[in-house]
Amino acid sequence: MNTMKAILAGSALLCTLLTSAQYDPSTYGEIGPAYSIVESTVESDKHKTLMAAVMAAGLADRLHSGGPYTVFAPSDEAFGTLTEDRLKTLLRPENKKELKALLTYHMIAGKITASDILKAMCRGEGSASFTTLQGNKLRATMDGIDIVLTDCLGNSARITNADADQCNGVIHVIDRVIAPR
Repeated sequence: MNTMKAILAGSALLCTLLTSAQYDPSTYGEIGPAYSIVESTVESDKHKTLMAAVMAAGLADRLHSGGPYTVFAPSDEAFGTLTEDRLKTLLRPENKKELKALLTYHMIAGKITASDILKAMCRGEGSASFTTLQGNKLRATMDGIDIVLTDCLGNSARITNADADQCNGVIHVIDRVIAPR
């Protein structure tokens, strides 16, 4: 157990250093801590699908003035893993409840940075569990230097760009849409 904690502590330090070095401001432009999650997402060239989904689900006001929240934000490329028909179906007004469930499956109450996730994993001997606003849990583990989020069905996504600090939380970009069933 002590070896695991030492490995995770080293990984936490390494990941913290790499995360700050990997943050890509082009994802959110010059938008930052003075802006809300919604304002930054609107300005992102890589989250047009996410923003359309947030609007269709009626979550824009919540992500603009509420919080703090941690948002695991699938990029447009990540939304590409869904079929075009599936995405069109989700965005229809009659599917607002399902879309809202999908989006809140990617959100956690509170501001949780990558460093916070790593610290929780150290305390959890290699993994940490977080309850989403949708009500289910996501488990965080490490794969090399990547933080991987996995749901109870085994669906997983990697954090590819961490710690976009916002006035009402933090955004972590992920490489897949995690879909609740």
